[in-house]
Amino acid sequence: MPITRALPSLCLAAAFLAAWQIYCTLAAVSPLILPAPSDVALGLWVNRSALAGHAAATLGVAALGFSLSVSFAFATSVALHFIPWLRRGLFPLLVASQTVPIVALAPLMVLWFGFGLLPKVLLVILVTFFPVLVSLMAGYARVPQAYRDQLASMGAGRGQVFRRAALPVARPHFFNGLRISATYAIVATIFAEYAGARQGLGIYILTAKNNFRADLVLAAVVLSATLTLLLLGLLHLIDRATGRRYRRAVDAAG
Repeated sequence: MPITRALPSLCLAAAFLAAWQIYCTLAAVSPLILPAPSDVALGLWVNRSALAGHAAATLGVAALGFSLSVSFAFATSVALHFIPWLRRGLFPLLVASQTVPIVALAPLMVLWFGFGLLPKVLLVILVTFFPVLVSLMAGYARVPQAYRDQLASMGAGRGQVFRRAALPVARPHFFNGLRISATYAIVATIFAEYAGARQGLGIYILTAKNNFRADLVLAAVVLSATLTLLLLGLLHLIDRATGRRYRRAVDAAG
């Protein structure tokens, strides 16, 4: 993102932090209740080694769960696209699964699978799977019927139509779904760690809260937001690096 496009957001963030700092200084708010941004920054620096270790653990779980989620979502979208009866039967159930609150699932995952890697990865998959799947399904449906007919008249089978038309057209939708899911991946991981884990930002936040260290809780929150922004930045770079390859096919689809 060019610096000129990010400038308004940076100015607003700086103004918010300045107002927060001034309020804490003038009102003499206890740092146990609301630490000033300078206190949060100091806590972040002093505890950088411990926070880096917990952040690395969170990022590893989020990356693994997100990668598996995208793979499952793509495979499921292809199956639903080619098998209409499966789409009619399974898609409503997938929609209904999104109504189950994560606050109820996280403790159950820990109860069933313990404090290891599996329950956290499963929770990330459950949270990030659906936006990618829906985005892909919406993208497949955007291929103009005339373009499908043209390819069919040239002897293309269903698989070739899918590869030459549906996939390129669905690509922007796919990346939109990825961006939505990426914003949930880190949060879902932290929530899973909060419910039960040995390492990660979630367990760090829980420990800091129990020790009345609001500055360290907010420091972990800053790291969580930073990890999410890094993940979104990586997706943006991948989108730009691979975009030209599909532009011609999309233009042909009209």
